Amino acid sequence: MPRLRVVAAQLNLVVGDLEGNAARILEAYERADQTGADLVAFPELAITGYPPEDLLLRPAFVAQAGEWLEKVAARTGRAAAVIGFPQPDRDLYNAAAVCAQGRVLGVYRKHLLPNYAVFDEQRYFEPWPSDGPVFVVGGARVAVTVCEDAWSPTGPVLTQAAGGAELVVNINASPYYAGRLRERETMLSTRAADASVPILYVNLVGGQDELVFDGASLLVDGDGQVLARARQFAEDFLVVDVDVRPAFRRRALDPRGRGRAAPLPEVAVSDVRLGEPPVAHRVEEPLAPVREVYEALVLATRDYVHKNGFADVLIGLSGGIDSSLVAAVAADALGPDHVVGILMPSRFSSPGSVSDAEALAQNLGLRTMTVPIEAAHAAFLSMLAEPLGGGGSGLAEENLQARVRGTILMTISNKFDWLVLTTGNKSEMATGYSTLYGDMAGGFAVIKDVPKTLVYALARDRNERARRPLIPDSVLEKPPSAELRPDQRDSDSLPDYAVLDPIVEGYVEDDRSVGELVEEGHDPEAVRRVAWLVDRNEYKRRQAPPGVRVSPKAFGKDRRLPITNRWPG
Repeated sequence: MPRLRVVAAQLNLVVGDLEGNAARILEAYERADQTGADLVAFPELAITGYPPEDLLLRPAFVAQAGEWLEKVAARTGRAAAVIGFPQPDRDLYNAAAVCAQGRVLGVYRKHLLPNYAVFDEQRYFEPWPSDGPVFVVGGARVAVTVCEDAWSPTGPVLTQAAGGAELVVNINASPYYAGRLRERETMLSTRAADASVPILYVNLVGGQDELVFDGASLLVDGDGQVLARARQFAEDFLVVDVDVRPAFRRRALDPRGRGRAAPLPEVAVSDVRLGEPPVAHRVEEPLAPVREVYEALVLATRDYVHKNGFADVLIGLSGGIDSSLVAAVAADALGPDHVVGILMPSRFSSPGSVSDAEALAQNLGLRTMTVPIEAAHAAFLSMLAEPLGGGGSGLAEENLQARVRGTILMTISNKFDWLVLTTGNKSEMATGYSTLYGDMAGGFAVIKDVPKTLVYALARDRNERARRPLIPDSVLEKPPSAELRPDQRDSDSLPDYAVLDPIVEGYVEDDRSVGELVEEGHDPEAVRRVAWLVDRNEYKRRQAPPGVRVSPKAFGKDRRLPITNRWPG
């Protein structure tokens, strides 16, 4: 019974950085080789980073990716390296190369190409029908699959096991959303038990535009039990010993009947290695649900800022809950020395809001600047008195304050090359309770996919973990307000957030109709109003900066509705 030492190299890679990604892969390979590994697996499309999107339509990019794969393969020794890359042939394939002994020994091409939610793989790749060879690594037959191939109950894992595979390596770039780890583990446990074969699942980690990849690589045994789990939201190096048992007896006794498949061709990679003492299995504890979302926001913010060449960020600090949470996330992601808070009080800013913003900045250790907007606001009102009909107050005059603030933030950003983090939440993005070219102006929307009720939960959890009110209690307790007119409250324009957020979730994430939401028990008037607001404000969201996706359906690439749209919902 061979014992394989396998490594899940859970790396944070950068789309388009072919040379840098190759260097990271080689560094991890050499580390794995020093542990006595028989096999080390890297994430899906590790050479290019994921998702490379329309870079894949550029032949020079694909050719250079292949050249860097060959350079990595030339540096391999006994240990097999499973490396994701785009393989051109008559068509383009999402492939995994098995490299050892200084060369590419074989290639597996992805069968199942996802084309839903944030995925567009059928735009770039062709599917491949063959289950491919098995690679004889350390005396065990190892099959390779790529991401989606493991999700189908009748897909390659089952047929590969029936064809002789004794271990399946599944390389992934599986984006995070809340609850995704539980879904993956359930799926992998089912797939492994159905096929009576262990599965090594390795996942990408890190932020890429609006996506964040959570890692949490796994080894699941042939009974469906999780034997090892890597960390979430951090690079990790999971070393696991797998006792590879012949599965013929269990398959023969399976009451569902023996799977039938022709034996897969074999590619020799390495012989059995003897004498290695076993390593202890490491099973990292999953994060609590609220903490999981917070860590996703932190990682995505850090990577978006750093991977796009910025060092510092600035945030408009209003003293409200949204800007306070964004500031806390930014401080954790980048360090407080790299976060600048801009206080921009107006005639409508309460003394408490200013003092709350100052207290937050002091608690987090942020630098601050104060730029009162009253003079600019008054100047604009004077300039616009005739076009606006002689003054007065109304929505346009209120939003002018937000646009003054947006101009201030973008001008400071322009001067110092600091990235502006916007502070709008999902409840506001859904209903258009935000000002285009005002509080929506910026480079990255940290909590764009976080509903208001979850904003409060995240803030409270951060305070609990700090064991002190990093976000002042007064921020958590006061009624939310944009403070653009006297005594303004969010509840003047929107349903209570406890009512609003479930409607937004049903209408946006679950694609429920107005009638279905009413049948489920939501207030009919609230449902009709919220649906109207969501549809009416699609044009605003098209102009919003990218933000972190933490739900199954965020505003952005996985929700594509027409701006011009008269369907009543």
